[in-house]
Amino acid sequence: MSDANAAVAALRTKTKHQPVVAIVLGSGLGALADDVKAADRIAYETIPGWHRSTAPGHAGELVVGTLEGKPVAVMKGRLHYYEGYDIQDVAFPVRVFNAWGIDTIILTNACGGLNPSFENGDLMVVSDHINFMGTNPLRGPNDDALGPRFPDMVGAYTEELRKLAHAVDPKLKEGVYVAVAGPNFETPAELRMFRGLGADAVGMSTVPEVLVARHMGMRILAISTVTDMATGIPGLIQHVTHEEVLAVANRAGARLATVVKGVVARL
Repeated sequence: MSDANAAVAALRTKTKHQPVVAIVLGSGLGALADDVKAADRIAYETIPGWHRSTAPGHAGELVVGTLEGKPVAVMKGRLHYYEGYDIQDVAFPVRVFNAWGIDTIILTNACGGLNPSFENGDLMVVSDHINFMGTNPLRGPNDDALGPRFPDMVGAYTEELRKLAHAVDPKLKEGVYVAVAGPNFETPAELRMFRGLGADAVGMSTVPEVLVARHMGMRILAISTVTDMATGIPGLIQHVTHEEVLAVANRAGARLATVVKGVVARL
């Protein structure tokens, strides 16, 4: 935790804001950060222990200011396991947020839709997840001051926040997100397997942050933007490129921003 405290000490020299909500913006979803008022923009690499974001569509800066009248810290782009970082490094920003006194986190991501009833551009509130990344940021010695050795994952996605999101936009979908290591998109056989396991969407992020946030008792909301239909069904198989993912995410960004701002306003 000392590294997180060092990061917080540095952040307090770069901004006078004291955020109460952290928001993580996924691939192509960074436009919301432009709505933050009186913003201080802090490059990730200037924060001790915080790594630079290298994925396309991730600006790699922390935007601290106010959104809907609430002090927020917005990650304009996140870190991914597939970038080569240790899984603890991927989740490190969440440790920093908690050490900074933030108890609520809103995570967004771009994902492939596994549920045949979904369409490109749909937004899905995450109700549960499957960790298929083959790793876990809680692995290793446990710091009992942060959370229990064996954290309970039932109800990790805070029901109150999910209800708030649906109140803002009643047309939101809801479902189970499965996280994979990446960086390749999944094979048709893998997609059919994930659907058989009960997943509604698949992506390469979010779960590491959720595991760490849950470990520390934070309130969690996660919303996925369905950027392509990854059903794996013969005859419906799409060849996906990251450019197409970003394009759909950018188009859905305005609706996602409205939902996030609506939730923040109601907190």
